[in-house]
Amino acid sequence: MDYTNPPAGADTPPSLQGARIVGGNDNHDGPGPAIMAADTLGGNEVYNFNNDKLGTIEHIMLDVGHGRIAYAVLARGGVLGIGEKLHAIPWSALTLDAERKCFVLDADKEKLKEADGFDKEHWPSFVDPDWAADQYANYGSAPYWQPRL
Repeated sequence: MDYTNPPAGADTPPSLQGARIVGGNDNHDGPGPAIMAADTLGGNEVYNFNNDKLGTIEHIMLDVGHGRIAYAVLARGGVLGIGEKLHAIPWSALTLDAERKCFVLDADKEKLKEADGFDKEHWPSFVDPDWAADQYANYGSAPYWQPRL
C-alpha cells in the first residue's frame, strides 16, 4: 500500500487537507471511510511505514469555533493508562488505512519515543500558536489554520 502519495485527483496539497484514506471500498452502503463518527476512530492503532506500532488514537480534538479537526491525540507506552505519554499529531499527518482499520504516520518509533509529549493531567494549550505550529512542523504538516495558497 502506498501511504506517501495523495489519492488520484486530489487537488489539495496533502499538508492542507484532512487525513488521507487508502484501502476500503466505495460501496456507499453507509458511513465510512470518507465520513466517520469520531468515536469509531478512537482506539485505532497507529503504525509507521515500517509497520512498527507507535500507539493508539486516544482522542480527536476539534477546533469547535472553526469546525475543523485540530489534532489527534496519540497515546503510547504505559500500562493501563499509567505512565502513558500523549502526543498531539496533526490530522493531515495521518493516513487512514481502511482495509487494516488503523492509521499510518510517517514517524520513526525511536524519535517519537524521545519527542516532547504530555500526560493526561497536564495538557498543553493548543491555542498557543507557537506551540501548535511547532507540533505541525514536527510532522511536516502545514497548520490547518493557515490560509491556502
